Amino acid sequence: MKTQSLFSLRYFASLLLMLSLFVTACGSDKGKVEGVNMLYGTDSKVWKTAKETDTSGDKVKQTDAQKQEELRIFANGTYNMTGASGAVSGKYTFDQAGKTITMTPDGSATSNTFAVETLTDDKLTLKSADGAALMLEAE
Repeated sequence: MKTQSLFSLRYFASLLLMLSLFVTACGSDKGKVEGVNMLYGTDSKVWKTAKETDTSGDKVKQTDAQKQEELRIFANGTYNMTGASGAVSGKYTFDQAGKTITMTPDGSATSNTFAVETLTDDKLTLKSADGAALMLEAE
């Protein structure tokens, strides 16, 4: 009986280990920041808003116009944002080690730096200094 209990315990422990590995492998990409080429693919990539949260972490309801906004990031270090309110172009620098992206609109002396929480081939999450976050998906 004691041998059977020990075997059952080992079997249960093995199942838990396999389950935790599966959950880790299939879980969230949060914290995963891959190479800069994930921002722009081979030449450029279009990103659209999937979700937005405010400074307290609550989901922000997107208007139809906001859902149509696009952020196109180019391999040459430039970007273009288009939407209902017009278009903004500028330059960006990406610090993979520091997990930040700094965006400077053309003609502006002010830049915006965002923490890059996630960067994969199809997901990009940017967080502002005040805690608001923008989750983008590749088009």
